[in-house]
Amino acid sequence: MKPDQRQWWRGPLLRLATVVAPPVILAVLWLLTRTLRVEIDGIAPVEERWRRGERVILTFWHGRLLGMAIAARITGARVCILVSRHRDGEIAARVLRHWGVETVRGSTTRGAVAGFRRLVLAHRGGFDVGVVPDGPRGPRHVAQPGVVFLAKATGAAVVPVSYAADRVWRLNSWDRMVIPKPFARVLINAGEPLTLQRDADDATVEALRARIEAVLNELTERAECRFQSAPS
Repeated sequence: MKPDQRQWWRGPLLRLATVVAPPVILAVLWLLTRTLRVEIDGIAPVEERWRRGERVILTFWHGRLLGMAIAARITGARVCILVSRHRDGEIAARVLRHWGVETVRGSTTRGAVAGFRRLVLAHRGGFDVGVVPDGPRGPRHVAQPGVVFLAKATGAAVVPVSYAADRVWRLNSWDRMVIPKPFARVLINAGEPLTLQRDADDATVEALRARIEAVLNELTERAECRFQSAPS
């Protein structure tokens, strides 16, 4: 028997997971987030830009994606994020959409150009754009240049965001996804908006990429240090 015949069940099972997983995840998140005590630090400069009608690019590590969703929910930001075209990306897209976060499909490997264009259109349509610079598969905590090219194309400021909690689960995945435990205290750190001229040269683009990477790691470390002595 051929391998594809022996594993005929995998396709239907994956399709079932795509349907079943999102409502289960949403129910768990709904219950979890209502127990969290959340503090957002550094949001004032972003709120000032929102008051002026500006949209920004929110960037965060893949393993801190949940913090972005929580922050968007609290602040009421209209966020659109790029998610993978793979099946796990479909599950994420369905969850985020019900969470109030719009999505476009693509990645740094498949559909990169189309995904980039859709993010630009989302920005022009009045959305803040969410970008995961170390996604979809790493390397972990290494920023790829796509977020900088997006800033150059749109003229929008890049706002690095990270978070930590006093009690968390860390998934055994490449990104070490951080999930707060029930009743945890959560600190979301937003960095100063970073801007780039549309005529910036390659050296300036690389300098901003490195700056975004450094600031994201700094924000993460600062948030972690707040709860360094707390049990997890």
